Amino acid sequence: MGKMLLIMGTTAGLRERKKAETRQAVHEAALRLTVERGLDNVTVEAIADAANISRRTFSNYFDGKEDALLYGDERRLGTLVRRVREQPPAHSTWRALRGALESLYEESGGPDREWHLRARLAMRHPSLLARQLAARVHLESELSRAVAGRGPGRDGVDPELATAAFLAALRVATQRWCADHESRTLLELSSQALDQMARRFT
Repeated sequence: MGKMLLIMGTTAGLRERKKAETRQAVHEAALRLTVERGLDNVTVEAIADAANISRRTFSNYFDGKEDALLYGDERRLGTLVRRVREQPPAHSTWRALRGALESLYEESGGPDREWHLRARLAMRHPSLLARQLAARVHLESELSRAVAGRGPGRDGVDPELATAAFLAALRVATQRWCADHESRTLLELSSQALDQMARRFT
């Protein structure tokens, strides 16, 4: 019985890894084709062909090309939520959010070229930006729950308000990072925006 459960667990693990690899392959194909041809000239069929999968298989993973393009953001933001839950209980709400962001950068080695491309594409295409904003609404809810799940903070900060302020600062930092004249890193810009957000307005 134990051996059978081990085999079943191994099989399930391999299946999930294969799914993750397929999602990543489709995302990379979508990003590559969009950079080469422009978003309007890329079809789901072309992405599926580039990823060596069928149109039906594509539909099992993504609703459309916009979702495939933004998958990398979804994966990173999911990691951010997990990192918030892993922060030390003694940390304040704001420190927990910032600590999660810093650990995300450390884990990934900082923003990569794909991250920069996705951000700039979203700024140029309303359909992508709309999907990205919808994903951010979901992220805000997930982050708020993660913050609230850490227990009542000694700082008395409302989880929803802290999360909204945190994400607003990151959005501004990302916009500045994507501007051609910016030479600072996204982490530097994010830290600056978060420092300013933490100050009193009165």
